[in-house]
Amino acid sequence: MDLTKGTTAEKTARSKKMMIWFGIGSLIMSFAGLLSAFIVSSKQRLNEDWLVDFQLPSAFFTSLGLIIVSSITFILAKRALQQGKMQMVSLFLLATLGLGIGFIYSQFVGFGQIISEGYYFTGPTSNITMSYIYVIAILHIAHVIAGLICLIVVIYNHFKQKYNSNNMLGFELASIFWHFVDGLWVVLFLFLYFFKYII
Repeated sequence: MDLTKGTTAEKTARSKKMMIWFGIGSLIMSFAGLLSAFIVSSKQRLNEDWLVDFQLPSAFFTSLGLIIVSSITFILAKRALQQGKMQMVSLFLLATLGLGIGFIYSQFVGFGQIISEGYYFTGPTSNITMSYIYVIAILHIAHVIAGLICLIVVIYNHFKQKYNSNNMLGFELASIFWHFVDGLWVVLFLFLYFFKYII
């Protein structure tokens, strides 16, 4: 694709989308490095402090469902915008926001469940396995919060009637990032859930 061709608006849109994909690429590498460290630590059994049969908290299963549904509602919001159904756009965007907040809440409920089992992030009752799970989940939550901020901006601009079927750049950029953080949690969850069966 020749990035120099097209109108100024088209070139701006292409460059912004390329920037967000570069950012996503760097985030993928960061989380890949973290998961690699998780694998290495499990093989080394550092200080014999690795839980072989760890269980993810049940709240993490709830958060998985919430994040998947939030991607669906964002897709429906985009489709409604393309069709000019502004009330449906509002409904689906607010639903996405609510599901995103629910995801973060369920994650903290999950932390509470981990603590109730006696595993803290640091200290004498901590262990390497659960410390990794804390770090992975908290880093992901930070990116979900960033996605929520983008979503709030999109909602604000939507109510200001800045988007339509011919002007969707900001909407699309937020959508790309939101689907990324959603897909990222699916991958992280599946990795953590099935890892204990393959080590």
